[in-house]
Amino acid sequence: MKFLVRVLLVFLLAVGVSLESRAEEPDLKRKIGQMIMVGFRGVSIDEESRITHDIEAGRLGGVILFDYDVPRGIFERNIHSPEQLKRLTGQLQSRAAVPLFVAVDQEGGRVSRLKERRGFPPSPSQRFLGRLDDPVVTTDAAVMTARTLVDAGVNLNIAPVVDLDVNPDNPVIGAPERSFSSDPAVVARNAAIVIGVFREAGILSAVKHFPGHGSSEADTHGGFVDVTDLWSERELLPFRDLIEGGLVDMVMTAHTFNGRVDPLFPATLSERTIGGILREQLGYDGVVISDDLQMAAIRDTYSFEETLEKALKAGIDILLFANNSVYDEEVALEAGAVIARLVERGVVSPERIDESWRRIMKLKERL
Repeated sequence: MKFLVRVLLVFLLAVGVSLESRAEEPDLKRKIGQMIMVGFRGVSIDEESRITHDIEAGRLGGVILFDYDVPRGIFERNIHSPEQLKRLTGQLQSRAAVPLFVAVDQEGGRVSRLKERRGFPPSPSQRFLGRLDDPVVTTDAAVMTARTLVDAGVNLNIAPVVDLDVNPDNPVIGAPERSFSSDPAVVARNAAIVIGVFREAGILSAVKHFPGHGSSEADTHGGFVDVTDLWSERELLPFRDLIEGGLVDMVMTAHTFNGRVDPLFPATLSERTIGGILREQLGYDGVVISDDLQMAAIRDTYSFEETLEKALKAGIDILLFANNSVYDEEVALEAGAVIARLVERGVVSPERIDESWRRIMKLKERL
């Protein structure tokens, strides 16, 4: 009799564990939500804030913060001071059932959302660090940035830039001094130091802009950018070295078009670029995040639904809507609904959603 009772208990426990495991896995809507990152307006949030409702409803898995609101042309967005930013990030995380990616672009130099005039420490540009190419100086700068991000409650830096500085007049990479160097070894060496320091501090990083934006002559914020006759495979080398070294947490794509790689789509929407070059050729199986899908290079050419469909089929795991080229506070709701319809119609498979969800959750375990 005792033996039968023990067998029954083991069976019930097994069934219980199985049911519990199933209950822990979210529904399709929440899996899709983890694939969406948005920007929003506000230096604080409360119960009535739209971003609060989106977080609590599971419509997004991350937010990106800015100091400057481009559509309105004012420094009135998310970041006013270290103390205020820490309160805001705490408010955001307190609403989330699953930890959020809280992201900023804190590259250093001109692309610093946490500015000295707001009370944050100074941060040198990547070109400055690359020209010195001194591991001590790069480490010290990275430590300062990491401490600043930790204190602020930011857990994802959309940096470092690993584009090659092959065109110094490039309006989006070269001219703003965002690249370490035109030498792939210098870029990879300094990026590895930065990423290593971030990891020790518990900060994730996103290397950008794959497969290389340094050779372009125009800015994808402003429209279509063709690098067919400019880009070379040499621009892949820093990505390759960092991937082989196991140093890549996340890769951000470029919106550049290269007809020699894909005659139809820019990199963010290109299965040949993400699936072919990044996944197969370079062997990367981690999280891929798009650059802002509201930038003109995408928005002016593709419909909202086409953008999402092509991005998912290309292999994008996190769809970024920065809300800082145009502003749409409904974008998380709209994107989730479109993706759900794509799955319902069989255009995108549930397995494709699961693939991204698993990558994201694996990375979030480190938070």
